[in-house]
Amino acid sequence: SRYRSTTSGLRSTASSAVRLPSMRIDVLNGVNLNLLGKRDPATYGEESLQDLETQVYAWARELDLQVRCRQTNHEGEYVGFIHHALGAADGLVLNPGAWTHYAWSIRDALEPFGRPFVEVHLSDIDNREEWRRFSVLADLGGARVVGKGFTGYRDALRLLAEQAE
Repeated sequence: SRYRSTTSGLRSTASSAVRLPSMRIDVLNGVNLNLLGKRDPATYGEESLQDLETQVYAWARELDLQVRCRQTNHEGEYVGFIHHALGAADGLVLNPGAWTHYAWSIRDALEPFGRPFVEVHLSDIDNREEWRRFSVLADLGGARVVGKGFTGYRDALRLLAEQAE
């Protein structure tokens, strides 16, 4: 899939309009995120993955970002998304879901990325079951947003946009 351009990319200067590339962000949602709105609405909300992606594209427009949203329930495919981002994305928003807690292959795929990333979780995993408090991504130095629902994705996009300034 392709990046969705969110603005014209034109900036006005005193002499002329200059085309500036906007930051390219991959938003990668993992296992069971396709069940948003159906799985434990009290914890994850009643809105769907499509609702989340629609909101992410709107926030990206506000921040002048190009965004591509992807989701899979297959760990190897998620690793492939990260591999593809190595040469294509300027930043990542990652919600690996339960893989966060044990999928070392995702951590190893992300290690060479070398660009900013933000780990996002809809629920406050730091105040849930003990096993949810561990992240295989923690030592890679990315930012982390937890417990803010869909708004956490907006915060993640803002953090990445600020890094580009």
